[in-house]
Amino acid sequence: MDTPKAWLFDLDGVIVETADLHFKSWKRLADSLDIPFGEEENQALKGVSRRKSIEEILALDNRTLPEEEIQQLMDKKNGWYQDSIAELTPDDILEGIPEFLEELQQMGVKLGIGSSSKNAQFIMDYLKINDIFEVVIDGTKVEKTKPNPEVFLKGANALGAKPSETLVFEDAASGVEAALAGGMTCVGVGSEEHLGDADLVISTFEGLTPQALLEKLEHKQ
Repeated sequence: MDTPKAWLFDLDGVIVETADLHFKSWKRLADSLDIPFGEEENQALKGVSRRKSIEEILALDNRTLPEEEIQQLMDKKNGWYQDSIAELTPDDILEGIPEFLEELQQMGVKLGIGSSSKNAQFIMDYLKINDIFEVVIDGTKVEKTKPNPEVFLKGANALGAKPSETLVFEDAASGVEAALAGGMTCVGVGSEEHLGDADLVISTFEGLTPQALLEKLEHKQ
């Protein structure tokens, strides 16, 4: 396939693995509410907003709370999570990502971040990757979260690319759905079981070059 003009990366789970940090924070919150919460329940929270995640946890116990308490819970969870991500360093970037991004920079394509997280900028600061990406569209810059394609449409537009010229990397089913709904090609990063709707699924970037990835996509089409 032709080399995409814009390459958009989700952050959590694609460039750095923060899922366990999220899980520990959500579990701590659920425990404080006496709501049973494990890995299976956590899977439903991948790629969705903080507000939606709170609603999902409360729904496990058929519980409703006043808006003020929901806001307090969101702030509490985010405080715990921010404490944990403050310990991130460039060494936490996932295997193969630095080499993959370096090759993309040499190719001269446009690179951006498309993340639902409102903490994306903090994470990028700790990882020291700000100078790699021209555009960062995160949860502070969109009104609708994934699976709505707004985050990726804004990212492509900011990079001067049409959706059809944009390649998205996602680790969550909601993100894959968002990319496809936006008319973009999507590479799922993770398991075929959860990301099977993507145009291509890879388990890792380790040993993978952009050209080899494009050849895999070409073969799938």
